[in-house]
Amino acid sequence: MSTQDDKRNAKHKAAMEKQKAKVDASIEAADEERGVAVLVTGNGKGKTSSAFGMVMRSLGYGHKVGVVQFIKGAQLSGEELYLRDQCPQVEFYQMGTGFTWNTQDRSGDIAAAEKTWAVALKMLQDPSLDLVVLDELTYMIAYDYLPADDILSAITGRPPEQSVVVTGRGGGSALQDVMDTVSEVKDVKHAYTAGVKARKGVDY
Repeated sequence: MSTQDDKRNAKHKAAMEKQKAKVDASIEAADEERGVAVLVTGNGKGKTSSAFGMVMRSLGYGHKVGVVQFIKGAQLSGEELYLRDQCPQVEFYQMGTGFTWNTQDRSGDIAAAEKTWAVALKMLQDPSLDLVVLDELTYMIAYDYLPADDILSAITGRPPEQSVVVTGRGGGSALQDVMDTVSEVKDVKHAYTAGVKARKGVDY
């Protein structure tokens, strides 16, 4: 091994030791044990997929999970079919009215949202649920279908050990303020805009 390689390896080792010390310090400082509230938002593809990834992670530890989907239609996606058929330990509820631009019925959408929120609220009050996913909930705030204050109050007032994941575009700054983690999915490029049809097993 050359002297140049030795120097490069030594420099790399020093950098990694410094990074490890920084990571270890951050882990040591995070000493509060409780459930977390996560918001996955933005214009990009993958918000719901991220939430279902957390569902799989939670199930891997034998946790009990609740999933409520707002907006989505009656046609189930692959992950929803899997939960329904293979994961009886997951409480799953879907509003089932479809996208609001399809229904074009505000009063009907509000009634469906209120019915669905009653299910979600019950989950957010259930200490036996380790994780609750509220998919596309942000639209209920953006379209003024549900009172934002009620949603924020339920999220902040949930059982201490329960984690919650909210997905969807928008939702307002007040929602972001009460969440512990906010991730934004950016739309860089999408096959659909190039005329490529949505793919079973990838897009739904």
